[in-house]
Amino acid sequence: MVLAWRDLGRVIAPALDELALGTAQYRVLQMLALHPHLTVGELQDVLGVAKQSLARTLGELLERQLVVAKPGRQDRRQRFLALTDAGQAIEARLFAVQRERLVSAYREAGGNAVLGFRQVLRGMLSEESRIFLASEPSGTDPVKGKMRDGK
Repeated sequence: MVLAWRDLGRVIAPALDELALGTAQYRVLQMLALHPHLTVGELQDVLGVAKQSLARTLGELLERQLVVAKPGRQDRRQRFLALTDAGQAIEARLFAVQRERLVSAYREAGGNAVLGFRQVLRGMLSEESRIFLASEPSGTDPVKGKMRDGK
């Protein structure tokens, strides 16, 4: 499992190098692509990183305009994070490289093996992680107070 994780990381290493990004930045981009409008605290909890480490990583992404942080409507101290168009494009590009490797492995293993693999991964999750994954990303943009589709 460690070797598979390492090799999946190696697949995107050239693209990360080309974009001058590290794995920490990519983890943030991935999480915000899946769950936009997380607060800084929520992102820190989900990623399980220290506040100082996340601050440095977010600072770099904000400076490069790949992530935007907006204050909440009700509590202006909260910062809600989302990918910019540029951040979305980079995350999609990086995930496309990994997706190729995953699709290849899934085809090789077959449908039953894929289902079993997903069940094993789910079985490894903590209750907290299961709850987070089961929660739908909020349809309401906490900054604007509207649905993301404008309704």
